[in-house]
Amino acid sequence: MNEAPNAHEVPLDWTRLDWEQKLGFPGGKFTHVNNALTFLSGAVLTVLFYGALSFSPPSWWKEMFTARGAIPYFIVFFSSWSLAILLFKWQKLRVQRSALQYLVVPEDPDFVLSPLTVEQVTEKIYATVDDPKNFILFNRIMIALANLKNIGRVSDVDEILRSQADQDEQSVDNSYSLISGFVWAIPVLGFIGTVLGLSQAIGGFSAVLSAADQMSQIKDSLRGVTAGLATAFETTLQGLVAALAINMMATFLKKNEYQFLEQCSEYCTRFIVNKLKVTIADPGEP
Repeated sequence: MNEAPNAHEVPLDWTRLDWEQKLGFPGGKFTHVNNALTFLSGAVLTVLFYGALSFSPPSWWKEMFTARGAIPYFIVFFSSWSLAILLFKWQKLRVQRSALQYLVVPEDPDFVLSPLTVEQVTEKIYATVDDPKNFILFNRIMIALANLKNIGRVSDVDEILRSQADQDEQSVDNSYSLISGFVWAIPVLGFIGTVLGLSQAIGGFSAVLSAADQMSQIKDSLRGVTAGLATAFETTLQGLVAALAINMMATFLKKNEYQFLEQCSEYCTRFIVNKLKVTIADPGEP
């Protein structure tokens, strides 16, 4: 681990490291994302995808996204929006992980964390980050130190750290709520495309039987029927594949976030809880 630098050097500047801040958008808390920015990013990815398709030669792949009605456009957009969310969350997780590299408690084995030494640790934190509230690890530590400084009960520090860890875990779960909605909505869009395609195919087949008198007319009319069937099956395929891919990526990223929270808990146990000392001024201890 790196020692905290001088007070004039702040290596963990959230406004400088966070992509949302760099792009001029308000940054989401911790690993939460700015919905407006991810929406715009999803729209840009959708335009780029269809722009690439427009220059590609005619193929089954191109027709599947451009000749099957409006449903594929919505599937591509929601998938692109989901990818944008995961990309920004991945970058924000990297920024949060960087806090683990810095040690804000003296490594001196004789150092004791008490109400008298809280200021020393607090100064090191502010020498490391621009604002501790922007980092999961330092926000957790600052909440515990505030209790130790203001109340002086070291017995409550571990409990507060555990409580804050639970809140951080709940915050991570909430940050995936929009992704969970898309994972549900994208297959539903595929099924809607299936219903529309089957309806189109059945309606077209009925028209063929009632209006066509010659075999040549039947062959020409059946083309519309097969187009409806293609829409029915291909939109379902698009929805299921997209939802599966997004769910797998979100699961992998969420697993990494949980691992990071565990590392934060280990950091707090090693450098905060293990440095605590019960003093005579602590009436809550036996």
